[in-house]
Amino acid sequence: MAVQVISTISEMQSISEKLRLNGKSIGVVPTMGYLHEGHARLIKAAVLENDIVIVTIFVNPLQFAANEDLSSYPRNFKRDIEVVNDMGGTIVFAPSVEEMYPEGFDTTIKTGNISLKFEGVFRPTHFDGVATVVMKLFMATKPHSAYFGQKDYQQVTVLRQLIRDLRIDVFIRVLDTVRETDGLAKSSRNVYLSTVEREKATILSKALTLAIKAALQGERRRDTLNEIMKNELKSFEDIHIDYASAACAETLEEPPLFAPEGEIVFLVAVRLGKTRLIDNMVYRPGTSPEFLL
Repeated sequence: MAVQVISTISEMQSISEKLRLNGKSIGVVPTMGYLHEGHARLIKAAVLENDIVIVTIFVNPLQFAANEDLSSYPRNFKRDIEVVNDMGGTIVFAPSVEEMYPEGFDTTIKTGNISLKFEGVFRPTHFDGVATVVMKLFMATKPHSAYFGQKDYQQVTVLRQLIRDLRIDVFIRVLDTVRETDGLAKSSRNVYLSTVEREKATILSKALTLAIKAALQGERRRDTLNEIMKNELKSFEDIHIDYASAACAETLEEPPLFAPEGEIVFLVAVRLGKTRLIDNMVYRPGTSPEFLL
C-alpha cells in the first residue's frame, strides 16, 4: 500500500483521532527529512511495535539560528517517501512552514536548565525550537510512542524532561546511533563534508571510544575523561572543538568524580570546515560495547 501524504494539521488530527477511536496504536518518527539508514531503523522499529506509523518531515526554522544552515539543509522529498514506503510506514505528515507557524503565531516552549549546557551554549534557542515543534507534531499526530535516535542525546534528554513536566502521554523510544563501517555517526549533514573532511570526521568516534575504554578500565575523573577526548580530537589542526564532555547519562550533570556504578555519557561537538558534527557514546558499567574489539 502506498504511503499517504498529509500536509495539514486539521486533516492529520482528524485521521489520528479516528485511528485511536478504532483502537489502533500510533507510532511517530519525527524527522527533518533527507532520510538515512538511522531514520530507516527508527521507522522499522516503529512498524514492528505499532499498528500505524507516521513519519513527520518538516525542516523546523525555529531550531536554526540566523547563522545556521536552514536554507541549505539537504532535502529530497521524493526519496524520503520511497524510504518510508520501503520500511513499511503508513503516513507521511509533511506540513509547510506556513501551516505550522501561521501569521500571528507567538507561542513557544521555554526549556529548562538541561538545555543550557553543551548544545545550548552554542545554539541558545535550539532546544526551545525543538520542544515547540515536537509538541505541535504530537498534537497533530496524537501518538502513543515517539521514536528518536541516540545521536541527538541531549535533545532526547530535553524531550523526556518536557514529557515529564507537562505529563504528556507519549512513550519515548530511543534507538542506538547508526554508524558507518568506519565509526562515523550517520547524519543528514554528512553530505556537506568533502572527501578529506569525511576521512577526518571519524576522529569523533575514535575520541569517544578512547573515553569508553578509559571508563571500562576504572577511570571516573571527569577532567581526565574530558582530556582524553580533547587530545584525540586535536589530532587535526582544522578541527575546532566546541565541547568534549563527560556527564551523568540521566541528568547531564557534570560531577568532578563519577560514581563507580553510574552511567556516563560522553558528548562531543566539533566544527570541520563548514560542517558542525555531534556524536556521543554511553558507558554502562558491566557492559562492553560491541565496537570495542
